[in-house]
Amino acid sequence: MNEWTSICRVDDIPMLGSRRVARAQGVDVAIFRNDQSEVFALLDRCPHKGGPLSQGIVFGNTVACPLHNFTIGLADGCAQAPDEGCTPRFAVQVQDGVVQLNAHELATHATDLARPKAGPGASTGALGDSSFAVQAPHSS
Repeated sequence: MNEWTSICRVDDIPMLGSRRVARAQGVDVAIFRNDQSEVFALLDRCPHKGGPLSQGIVFGNTVACPLHNFTIGLADGCAQAPDEGCTPRFAVQVQDGVVQLNAHELATHATDLARPKAGPGASTGALGDSSFAVQAPHSS
């Protein structure tokens, strides 16, 4: 039997927007609402470089990662071609206008993935550091 955890009301999620659900362990979950008021739930981590999908732009049934514009399908969590990779999705339902996530998935799904690092100390900033996506300036 599935148990569901109430998260928020659908109206608490902006149209073409998202809300984050913090978890005790693992990466947060992002809940998205499209322009048809459909609700989707994905791990708040782009499969490309770990960007926060909850900060991306929602359009149709996709979200664009704010870091490198990867387009991720809200229904399946997979990047659209030519990009590759998937982020885990979570079972979501709406009952009487309340968004609910599967309690077991919320507690156990994808908890082994590390939270994305951001801010001071997230990268050394050295050239060649794979966690730092800035290229060296070109000389003229």
